Amino acid sequence: MSDTPPELPAAKREIGRLRAENFALKRSLAQSERKIGDLLSSTSWRITAPLRTAINALRQHRWLRRKAAPRARSESFEIDRDEYRRWVQSYSSVDAEMRGRLTSAVETLGYRPLISVIMPSYNIDPAWMREAIESVRRQIYPHWELCISDDASTLAGVRELIETQAAQDQRIRVTFRDKNGHISVNSNTALDLATGDYVALLDADDVLAEDALFWVAHEIALDPQTDMIFSDEDKLGPDGRRFDPYFKPAWNPALMAGQNAFCHLGVYRRSLVEQVGRFREGLEGAQDHDLVLRCADATTPERIRHIPRVLYHWRVSTQSTAATLDSKPYAVSAGLMTVEDHLRRRGIKARAEPAGNFYQVIDETPDPPPLVSIIMPTTLRNAVTQRCLQSVLGKTRYRNFELLVLAAEPDLAAGRATFADVLGDARVRALGYEAGAFNYSWVNNFGAAEARGSLLCFLNDDVEVIGEDWLGTLVARVSRDGVGAAGPMLYYPSGQIQHAGVLLGVGGVADHAFRTVERGQVGYFSRAALEQDYSCVTAACMLVRREAFEQIGGFDVDLPTAFNDVDFCIRLRRSGARIVWTPAAQLYHHESLTYGAHNSPQRAAQFEHDVLVMSSRWKHVLENDPVYNPNLSLDREHQFQLAAPPRTPFAADALDLGKPVSRTAQLG
Repeated sequence: MSDTPPELPAAKREIGRLRAENFALKRSLAQSERKIGDLLSSTSWRITAPLRTAINALRQHRWLRRKAAPRARSESFEIDRDEYRRWVQSYSSVDAEMRGRLTSAVETLGYRPLISVIMPSYNIDPAWMREAIESVRRQIYPHWELCISDDASTLAGVRELIETQAAQDQRIRVTFRDKNGHISVNSNTALDLATGDYVALLDADDVLAEDALFWVAHEIALDPQTDMIFSDEDKLGPDGRRFDPYFKPAWNPALMAGQNAFCHLGVYRRSLVEQVGRFREGLEGAQDHDLVLRCADATTPERIRHIPRVLYHWRVSTQSTAATLDSKPYAVSAGLMTVEDHLRRRGIKARAEPAGNFYQVIDETPDPPPLVSIIMPTTLRNAVTQRCLQSVLGKTRYRNFELLVLAAEPDLAAGRATFADVLGDARVRALGYEAGAFNYSWVNNFGAAEARGSLLCFLNDDVEVIGEDWLGTLVARVSRDGVGAAGPMLYYPSGQIQHAGVLLGVGGVADHAFRTVERGQVGYFSRAALEQDYSCVTAACMLVRREAFEQIGGFDVDLPTAFNDVDFCIRLRRSGARIVWTPAAQLYHHESLTYGAHNSPQRAAQFEHDVLVMSSRWKHVLENDPVYNPNLSLDREHQFQLAAPPRTPFAADALDLGKPVSRTAQLG
């Protein structure tokens, strides 16, 4: 006898009905917004722009006030399946109008590359393989060839299926191997059949979206210098329904060392694949990750494009790594070898260690170790400040540093007795400045000018050391070629995440990634646990190369309290430097204890000014953070959940096929 309350099924149906109505309303709203484009470009709309900006600033102010008492979030960040199904129907399905528009657009492309779809197969369920092949044959873009290499399958029906499909479409090219050689050898055999300028990888039990090759060809036609393209992806369950979408960042070198975020749909210039030596034997289980890293090492980031559309559906089965890496334990050891080979090619002195199903890079500290100047603005008034200072001096294993304590002259004089032990340490220099309205940007610039180190560590006086290797870890990251700044994982004293990188645009200007998520939670596709490039890290703890700091002119004194670190990081990225966040360095942050919260009532006017400055100065950048996908929400309480509508065109009448939809990691 069922224990289910009789009213539960009805309640679930009602929830489903309301969600469906919600998505329908959002889609209707988006369509209506597109139809009032003339109004948005009118004179009256431009005249009222300052008023709208002020309203948005007030909304941002209210959102941040709700931050005062952090509450724990322990969700897995997996997107609800029913909600995703409705989202797919509204924003990720090709209807007749879209199909017609894209079909017509094919002939307008100035360059129509032949794309060779590489499909190695071995004992795949014929029903699944048929679906995979037919997904290629249904492509809107017709200029493809399907290169199938069967690795001596013994499963009944496989060869018959392949031969039947090849007989029905002359674009299907087939070879049957005499003996099993495993995935790398078999993939290379499939490559032998390819004649296209580009190759796309497709597992024999997965499915391509029908517009997949169109968007790939579209990007190549607009920029023929493109070497590599990847897209978003989701999974196919046993019931054939799509779920668990991975909406990816643009090309992210640090993240790619930890996980194969390129994966599906992966497309490569064929000559580049040949140049790097194709698939390598001995790395089975990580052969795709290895190919991505070797190809990326042989090209440049601006020639790697990300299409923020779900173009690939990865089938989940008991043998598939889409379900779990436990089904292929050899993949982990092969992945470690792949990552370490990549590090050697890049001249990075480091090793890789397992991090769950992924990898963490452990860098060597430079020898000799450069001098780090830790720059700490303070009032020397809070009890926690002394504990934080003592933790820096007593727990930091990296020895070659100086600590600059910066305080207004009256505060410095009043605090000398209480902080005598700390200020008497030979590594500490106490620097006073004229009292006045506090300006975080000016004080940090003042400290940088007085610093002796080649590396500058900006550190709040309410940040407490957890792991002794925190500074050495950050030094190692900033010592890599091209890296201008690095930041650590920061936790609230409660153990919740306070900072795991900064997401631009979320909440209006920016927000901490995975804020208030419980310690130990890995976040969306493990991004709270993996090192990665970010557009911004918080200056509560940020290590910067001195020359990079001086090149962009330091912090902007016109942003005295809020968002000065966001502005700094945007300018740093635009200068060409990378910013790396790493969970391998960990500290506590007793947030805003010294100077108070940015959104406190007494600082509301200044905060609103700072919001207006950021919104006007960096509007385009804030709306297009390359590390955050346009299919994900900008609502600060719904990070890494679905955006409805997404911030990319999703309907035929909204498409501008003369512009790329892909993204690179560049902010310029």
